[in-house]
Formats: sequence, structure tokens, C-alpha cells
Amino acid sequence: VQLVESGGGLVQAGGSLRLSCTASGSIFAINYAAWYRQAPGKERELVAGLSSSNTPNYVDSVKGRFAISRDNNKKTVYLQMSSLQPEDTGIYLCYVLIAGQTFWGQGTQVTVSS
Repeated sequence: VQLVESGGGLVQAGGSLRLSCTASGSIFAINYAAWYRQAPGKERELVAGLSSSNTPNYVDSVKGRFAISRDNNKKTVYLQMSSLQPEDTGIYLCYVLIAGQTFWGQGTQVTVSS
């Protein structure tokens, strides 16, 4: 299983981006999916997660601004990010749990300028 992320970039504060994470390989279903963020000098943190029943959870700092979703047919997980702030800057990594195994994407850079 390989994960390919896209959608990162440079955006001004208040702007929006949508990240995508597409899984390839023999996959029946993604059990759990999440987006993590690695900011410079900080520990990796869970930004948003989505259970197999499509129940989302978010870190407090992004509630009301970010939305995680999935398209099972496309084997893709999305992170819609709105009202972006400079503190949202970092490398965003996709994480999925499939049949008891975990997989990570390579990460996509998000930079928010003030």
C-alpha cells in the first residue's frame, strides 16, 4: 500500500487549501484515517481523524475550520482547511489503518503567511 498526498502549498492567512491522500494497492477498505501535522520545532500532532463509521475528531485548534472526509471509491482521504493561520504551517502527513496495518504518506508542506 502506498499513500500519495497532494494539495499543499503557500497561502495567505485566511485562505483555504484542500489536501488529498490517495491509497494505491490491494485495499478493501480504510478502517481509520487521519491527518497529522509536523511543525518546525514541535512534536507531531494529530490534527483530524476519521473512523470507519465516518465519525470525525479534531484537535481543538482546528475545530470549525478543518473538515476531514473520505471517498471510499477513490480510496482517498481529504482535509479541507479554511481560515488558515500562520500557526497551521507545517508538514501534513496522511495516516491510514488498513486490516490492522498502519501506513504513512510522505507529507505535504503547508505554509501560511501572515
